[in-house]
Amino acid sequence: MRLTRRAMVTGAALTGCSIPYNLRMPEAYAAGDDEMRVKGPPVKDQPLQKISPHVLMVEAPDGFPTPENQGMMSNIIFVVGKEGVVVIDSGASFQIADMAIRQLRRKTKTPVIAIVNTHYHGDHWLGNHGFVEAYGRDIPIYAHAGTRKAIEGGTGISWRDSMLRWTNDATAGTRIIPPNKDVEHGLAISLGDATLKVHHYGTAHTPFDIAIEVPEDRVMCVGDIMMDRRIANMEDGSYQGTLEAIDSLVKNSRTEIWAPAHGDAGTKVLEWQRSLFQGIFESCVEAVKKNIPLEGALAVAMKDPRVSSKADETKGWDRNIGKYVSIAYLEAEQAQF
Repeated sequence: MRLTRRAMVTGAALTGCSIPYNLRMPEAYAAGDDEMRVKGPPVKDQPLQKISPHVLMVEAPDGFPTPENQGMMSNIIFVVGKEGVVVIDSGASFQIADMAIRQLRRKTKTPVIAIVNTHYHGDHWLGNHGFVEAYGRDIPIYAHAGTRKAIEGGTGISWRDSMLRWTNDATAGTRIIPPNKDVEHGLAISLGDATLKVHHYGTAHTPFDIAIEVPEDRVMCVGDIMMDRRIANMEDGSYQGTLEAIDSLVKNSRTEIWAPAHGDAGTKVLEWQRSLFQGIFESCVEAVKKNIPLEGALAVAMKDPRVSSKADETKGWDRNIGKYVSIAYLEAEQAQF
């Protein structure tokens, strides 16, 4: 694997919470039987919130996997219609999915009939195992074809094993269940009184992000294209692509409530995310034009109030802002050529 300048800045993308989507693991490594592992402990119940007439969400309090939170770092969203429930992002483990199912069953007896994985980062799909065990092995699991291929091609093993390491084996027993139904932009899934509409606008957080609109409720489930008071991991993505995707989502829907996979759902998520990314990327473009070196990009970005004003309220800011500004700088540098 050739190391680009971007890969060297991000530690070859093998540390932290990102696994390169095209990484393929040796067959001997992939052959470990995860069903032989002792299952990790149950996950503490997190409240099920109603964010619109048809949309419920189990919100993750943290943004990074730890032994203490057992990998509970990503929101799980349910769209509940007359004809069934669709899960949008299933969580980071069997145990997390099992907890979300307990919460859902306390609210409704309507069964889960499908799952959607918004992209290939493991906190969004490793919970497929729990839902398949609860609702049947034939349940359709929708995702972009690139997401499915990434999980099948080695990213799945990498994410499963990384989650075990980050949580001190709290996610043990989780099996890799890839998506089985490819989706394209514009696909609509009807639940009778609610519709799920797929949006895909190219590389944003990853090359294969999809967002799911529930037009009846004016809700957009955005995965990691947007976050609320979190810094999105951009090692696989594009700042320009994310900003273009945000503009497309606004243009092509009547969304009022933005439901991210990290942080609170609400009306303010859009502008929070857009202003942060505009501040970071435009500062880096300025630094490149002025021949300010990579090492000086963070200082330039922190002079922009769109960036600096978010430091105190953003989880993981000090640990991540330097790396993600560096990624933006390299993207801005590349755009000059």
